[in-house]
Amino acid sequence: MAPITDAQVERVRELVASIPAGRVATYGDIASAAQLSSPRIVGWIMRTDSSDLAWHRVITASGRPAAHLSTRQLELLRAEGVVAHDGRVDLVTTRHRF
Repeated sequence: MAPITDAQVERVRELVASIPAGRVATYGDIASAAQLSSPRIVGWIMRTDSSDLAWHRVITASGRPAAHLSTRQLELLRAEGVVAHDGRVDLVTTRHRF
């Protein structure tokens, strides 16, 4: 992976912060909006610099939460009115568009 710049980190943080309660975005949505080459870059940024953000609003392209955070992430989403069926969020109704 190419070095990640401070500007890229800040752009991802801005995008995540802009996702309203009750909505979600995928790692790919954020990568596209930030003009990054891969959703994995967003994942890396989220893993290292998102504790002060609504990280739970970022999910995989399948509509599933991060496997290691699934229970907590779904709890936080449910508290905002985002309902998951069989562990999957309906992206058609809850996806945020940048």
